[in-house]
Amino acid sequence: MKTEFSDVQMQDPAIQRSNSILRSCVHCGFCTATCPTYQVLGDELDSPRGRIYLIKDMLETGRVPDAKTVGHIDRCLGCLACMSTCPSGVNYMHLVDHARSYIEENYKRPMSERALRWVLARILPYPTRFRIALLGAKMARPFSRIIPEKRLRAMISMAPKQVPPVSRNDDPQSFAPLAPRKKRVALMTGCAQRALDTDINDATIRLLTRFGCEVVIAEGQGCCGALTHHMGKTSESHTAAAANIKAWKREMDADGLDAIVINTSGCGTTVKDYGHMFAGDPLETDAKRVAAIAKDVSEVLKDLDLPAGGAPEMTVAYHAACSLQHGQQIKTAPKDLLKHTGFSVVEPKDSHLCCGSAGTYNLMQPEISQQLKERKVTTLMAKNPDVIAAGNIGCMMQIGSAVGVPVVHTVELLDWATGGPRPAKMDSTKPVSDVPILR
Repeated sequence: MKTEFSDVQMQDPAIQRSNSILRSCVHCGFCTATCPTYQVLGDELDSPRGRIYLIKDMLETGRVPDAKTVGHIDRCLGCLACMSTCPSGVNYMHLVDHARSYIEENYKRPMSERALRWVLARILPYPTRFRIALLGAKMARPFSRIIPEKRLRAMISMAPKQVPPVSRNDDPQSFAPLAPRKKRVALMTGCAQRALDTDINDATIRLLTRFGCEVVIAEGQGCCGALTHHMGKTSESHTAAAANIKAWKREMDADGLDAIVINTSGCGTTVKDYGHMFAGDPLETDAKRVAAIAKDVSEVLKDLDLPAGGAPEMTVAYHAACSLQHGQQIKTAPKDLLKHTGFSVVEPKDSHLCCGSAGTYNLMQPEISQQLKERKVTTLMAKNPDVIAAGNIGCMMQIGSAVGVPVVHTVELLDWATGGPRPAKMDSTKPVSDVPILR
């Protein structure tokens, strides 16, 4: 793709990077075949290729973004399926991140949009605030059908009926290995996950310590920054990321770390990108050190020699989170681990397509998200699974709100198969007819 940035514009490192990305695009259109929003909406401008043209024009002219351009970019899930299929290696993730940051700095959204984004940015990354919001949503649930604002209805419908108790395992501490020590790892406990599902971190700690890992919860770590990063709120996302970098650096410089374990794949994609996020920043070197040892939990578990068999006879439909299969290019490890421990694993049709969760997407674009959710649920249930497994809390909440079988994290099943407790969610299945569907 030919670009025409001025010499002055090219002094900006962000423009330099986007210019390189734009020039690598050859207009082939392969990305349209795997783009969920293009499949749903059928508009070229709601495909990666169309958005690339819009971003190019917006950045080259240096103009104030217009509402049409903003709308098309906002409708991007950031699922990164286009990057998996692109033959030219176009780094769409970095390009759309730059576009969102540019929009945030130069476009004044309608008041309702600004208010929604402000609320989300100040609630979701903070577990205590999020818990309070979930309790509020629980009280509002009986009245959700008469609430006219679709996005507010989406928030209420996505909230779990029961808010889990606080887990003290998320507090700064160290868990000793229960077998000869193989690794010393830091577990990223996250933010939204700590409010929505405390069983995931608990199962992860049990599993890692059972097979020889000392697990550290570093003091000062928290939200990875992804939620605000994908809203274009660069300053806020960098503040959160910097706190993590400093927390993990202290552990790396003290007793050392073999890995930073992340069991929410959306967070993992962001942490692994810290080196790029902090390019040219005083924290760049430390950010690259952190990114270099950031691992999805499945990457660590495959090196720990989990015993074969042990799982009950059960069909597991594996949902591949976009941030794991496209963002981190981890496609087989979770499935291989489940099969190795004795589960029968099946995959749905079009497993590369997004479920519609995508961070805060299901809250800000509920209608498109709903269509993608229904498509994903249909393909999963066609496999007649006993349980659905995923590696990302957002996907679990999205799918779990519309199916009648348990939806659990992969580590919960692996923990169960190797001596841990049966996942509590296995005993709380509800009929699909009892699940509210947003219209």
